[in-house]
Amino acid sequence: MYLSANDLEKALGQKSITVDPLFPNSINGASIDLHLGKEFLVFKKGNRPMLELKHDPAEHMDSVIIPIDKPFILHPHQFALGVAIEKTGVDACHLGALDGLSGLARNGIAVHVTASTLNPGNSLCMTLELFNYHDQAIPLYYGMPVAQIKFAQLSSPVPSEKLYKGAYDSTSPHPSKYFRNFENGKNSWLEFVKQIESKKQ
Repeated sequence: MYLSANDLEKALGQKSITVDPLFPNSINGASIDLHLGKEFLVFKKGNRPMLELKHDPAEHMDSVIIPIDKPFILHPHQFALGVAIEKTGVDACHLGALDGLSGLARNGIAVHVTASTLNPGNSLCMTLELFNYHDQAIPLYYGMPVAQIKFAQLSSPVPSEKLYKGAYDSTSPHPSKYFRNFENGKNSWLEFVKQIESKKQ
């Protein structure tokens, strides 16, 4: 069940959820607005035949930092990583769900591709997976409202060993760490797939 405005304020007071800084008038009926930070990561232009998921993509990305009076230009059909100003966190009893703002969505801007979950135990400035679906460039301004986050109370607390211990816990946009799924000792999924296939023979 998602928290309403009253429960959001109560949970913030109890620090079972955290949003810092909390902008004025940012609490809505059932969500809290998040604002665009000044740091972005963009893929370098090049003639790579593909983006290999087994490799760290960081070497293929450039960092861009914008001043308060100059926008970041998101070009048509361009993908970029941004970051929210606010550091958001949830305890073992709550889950966060990032979503776009309808005003931006109707102008062709997506703020997350599919990754929207703030897992129990995590606290970070959420990375935004920005994409421009429009056929025109769109300027994005430092500090503008860019997304909203909803919070849900879980049916029971998450056990400590299951709390978030992932790769993303930063105040800056971070490139994908998906390549770690292919590292030795972390690819148990591959062994399981081999077992499935062997049973079919």
